[in-house]
Amino acid sequence: MDISRRDLLKGTALAAGGGLVSALGFDLRPAYAQSRELKISNAREFKTVCPYCAVGCGTIAYVHGSGGLNTVNSVIHVEGDPDSPINGGTLCPKGAAQMQLAVNPRLEKGPKYRAPGSSEWEDVDWDWAMDWFARKFKDSRDETFVARDEQGRTVNRCEGIGWVGSATVTNEDAYLITKTMRTMGLVYIDHQARI
Repeated sequence: MDISRRDLLKGTALAAGGGLVSALGFDLRPAYAQSRELKISNAREFKTVCPYCAVGCGTIAYVHGSGGLNTVNSVIHVEGDPDSPINGGTLCPKGAAQMQLAVNPRLEKGPKYRAPGSSEWEDVDWDWAMDWFARKFKDSRDETFVARDEQGRTVNRCEGIGWVGSATVTNEDAYLITKTMRTMGLVYIDHQARI
């Protein structure tokens, strides 16, 4: 094995430094904890769910910014939620990198609309987008609603709309979404959790 003089000096210095720290009784755990605390001090904590797969791991997002008129809220750190019964604070590599979703410069900040036949997307506000979606949903439901089947039995179902759920909702949200869609008469409902 070939060891250069430089590598020998580096290894000796590291071993001596580590030995000195342990011999003098230094415990570096408080210093590491303090450096972590400095990173998220004065940040607001939001419990959320990882958006990647259907497991639904709990995460904590730390956000800086007071929410005032002259401030910009920004995500500064994301970590696993130790109180989550699903993941117990651990995250897979994709979940650990989810902060990149929030700070990506290509992230769209609002809804966009592309008119039929157009090749360009245009920015629209949320009120316009929600009104457009509600109108399309209602029109499709009215056109494809079946009140009675071939035998004359009352079925009250909508066969023209399907609903697919999301991995980033809680059980309670998924239950509410399913009940709402069934109230609208939808029969084609699917979800990653298969509710």
